[in-house]
Parts: sequence; structure tokens; C-alpha cells
Amino acid sequence: MAKPDTRIASTDESLLSEPDDLRPAEADAKEDDPRDTRTFFRGRLLGKVRAFLNENGPLAAMFAVVFVNLVGFGIVVPLMPFFAQSLQAQAWQVTLMFTTYSLGQFFAEPYFGRLSDRIGRKPILIVTTALSVLFYVLLAFSPNIWIAILIRFFSGLSSGNISTIQGYVSDVSPPEKRSGRMSLIGGAFSLGFIIGPFIGGILSHETAAGGNQFRLPLMGAALLSALACLGVMLFIRESRERRTKVEAAQPHILKTAQEALQSPVLVRLILSTLCYMMAFAGLESTFGLWAEARFHWGPKEIGAIFLPLGIAAALMQMVFMRPLTRRYGESRVLAAGLFVFGLSFVLQGMNHIGWLITPIIMLGALGQAVIFSSICAIISLSTSPDKQGAMLGLNMSTGAIARITGPMIAGYVFSLWGPNASVWMGAVTTLPAALLALQLGKYQKRKAHG
Repeated sequence: MAKPDTRIASTDESLLSEPDDLRPAEADAKEDDPRDTRTFFRGRLLGKVRAFLNENGPLAAMFAVVFVNLVGFGIVVPLMPFFAQSLQAQAWQVTLMFTTYSLGQFFAEPYFGRLSDRIGRKPILIVTTALSVLFYVLLAFSPNIWIAILIRFFSGLSSGNISTIQGYVSDVSPPEKRSGRMSLIGGAFSLGFIIGPFIGGILSHETAAGGNQFRLPLMGAALLSALACLGVMLFIRESRERRTKVEAAQPHILKTAQEALQSPVLVRLILSTLCYMMAFAGLESTFGLWAEARFHWGPKEIGAIFLPLGIAAALMQMVFMRPLTRRYGESRVLAAGLFVFGLSFVLQGMNHIGWLITPIIMLGALGQAVIFSSICAIISLSTSPDKQGAMLGLNMSTGAIARITGPMIAGYVFSLWGPNASVWMGAVTTLPAALLALQLGKYQKRKAHG
């Protein structure tokens, strides 16, 4: 009888025993490994940084582009009343410059919003920022007030990209982060208004003849818009896939408005935008005239007040907005912001002391800072992704209507009843917006449970 072959068994046993024999050696090797725990934690830190950039990189790029563009916009806006006066404009023509700009936005916002839903956000941003460069240059060399008013209309068309920016932020943000990220973009707007008016006040030359004293600020705004356009081309990644007309058939603005009217939440948001924006636009168009008539302020004083105003708004949007919305919700924050904004008009109408203008303006800025971001966030949360651009465009178009009617009414009551009449108009129109906002929470809960 043949003996069983034990060599395979012994070999198997040796193979099985090798790992146990090698474990101490491997442990010693690990102890001698030069890659210590510092490298491990450094690698984890770099990984977190990469993950953060991947998640927030598009938002950071958009923040930078909006900031640069709004610095240019901020240079021009506070100087517009004085620029118009340098062209021998009357008070109603000063407000007409703001009205025609808003009229251009009224036509552009819903169109560009729907178009960006179909062809993407990036092409719209490139075209609109490039056109802004052209119209700033043309405005700098406008020979009379009527040419300037016409250019302002086309400037409004080229600036109708806010709904596209909001759509981009919504595209790259999960629902739970949308409100906070909208407020960050709002912070870019506020920071632009910190730097822009300050630069505009420095660049304007009061001794120059005619509109020439504002040529340098306008050319500076054109340069910044050109930088923003270049930033979009180089750093902004497209957030939507291009689709055909059939695939992305967007409803006409009237159809979008009909859908908004059928939603208790959306219709209240749209009406809130109309009311509060009328107050804001009326203040924006007559503040320079009001401050000049009441306290003898000029372009430099007007430009300087935007620094504390922008700081207050930026702090609210970038630091306090997100924790406030997490704790109280967008609808309550919106209502509180509208009440504070309206209160600032009441206090300004009662004010007879020059140095109190700035703190009252800062109070209003704290309230106004949360209004825009809250409305946009609630709209994006209440609308399907493929219609967000169109609905946000409708909201901006409503704001444009308010920017058309607000300055006209403010200019009329300013001329009829005096400087303070336009301030009290702001207080009256803000109150209904706050009451509408108070009802939003109830309808949002019904929609969530329904």
C-alpha cells in the first residue's frame, strides 16, 4: 500500500503559516514608514479642500463675476441724477432715465430667463456683459439728455441677466442650500455697491464742463463690465445642457404669469416684489435730489453713504442670512425684512438731522438685504427646475414694472408736494408687501401637507 504524499500538505501548511510569520515584519515596516500621521492628516485636509472647491467652485466664480460687474454698476447709479442735471435735465427727465432703464429690463428679463433655460446660462451672461461695455461707453459720450435716455433703455436690455444669474445659482445648489447661496450672490451685489459708489465719487470731477465730469466713471464701469465678460468666458462652467426648442418649449410670459396667479405662494411673492420694488426704485431715483434739497448734499456725499449701506447689507446677506433662514424660515425672514425696510422710510420722513441719514439708511439696508434673496429662494423652491428661469424672469420683470412706475410716481409727488413726499410714498407701498409675506408660511405648509 502506497504511503500518502505529505509534501502537498506540508506545503499548504507552510503557505498558511506564512502570513502569521510575516505579520510582525509588516508591523515593523509600517512603523518605519516615513509617511507619518502628519502626511495622513495633510492628505485629508487637501481632500476636503478639493471637495469644497468642486462643490462651491462654480458659485465662487459667479460670486466674483457678479461682484466685478456690480462695482461698475455701483459707480454709475449714484451719479445718474447729477449726470442728468449736467445735461440740463429737469426733475422728471432725471426719473425718466431710471424708468427707461427699467423698461429695458422689463422686456429683457423674462426673455433671457426663458432662453437660458433652453440654450444655457453662460451664453446669455457673455452677451449681456459684453453689451454693457458698449452702452457704458456710448453713455459717456452722449451729447444731450434724450440720447442719454435712449442709451439707458438699451442698457436696461443688456442688464436683464439677473434671472439668468439666479437660475445658475439654483442649478448648482441643492434645495437645502439654495437660500443661503442666493444670499451670497446678494452679498456680491452689496459689496459691489460698497466699492462702486466710492470709486464713482472719486473719479467724478465737479470742475469739468457738461457731462464730461462723469466720463471717467462711466469708462471705468465699461472696463469692469469687460472684466466680468472675460471672467464668464474663462471661469464659469455651463450648468445646463443645451436643448432644442421642442425639448425645452418654454411658455410665453403671459402663460408663466397665469401659472403664478394659480399658485397662492407665487402670486404673493410677485405682488410683494411689485410693492417693495416700487418703494426702492422711488428712493433710488429721488434720493440724490432729496438729499440735495434737504441737506445740500452733492455727488461725493451721495457716493460716500453707499459704503456703510453696502457693509450693512453684505454682513446681513453673507453672515446672518443663512442662520436666520435655518431657524425661522424664508417666509418669516422676508416679512421681518419688509417691516424693517418700511420702518426706515418712516424714520427718514421724520428726520431733520443730517448725521442721522446714514444710520437710518443702514437700518433700511439690513431689511432690504434679506428681501431679494428670500423671494428668489422661495420662488426656486416652489417651481420645477425646467421653469425656474422663466418664473424668476417673471419676478424680475415685475420688479422692472415697479422700477418704471416707482420713479415716475416718486418724481411726480416730489415735484407736487416736496422732497419728503417721495419718502412717505416708500413707506405706504412697503406695508402691503409685508402683509402679503406674513401669509406665505401658511400656504407653504398647506402645499407641503397637500
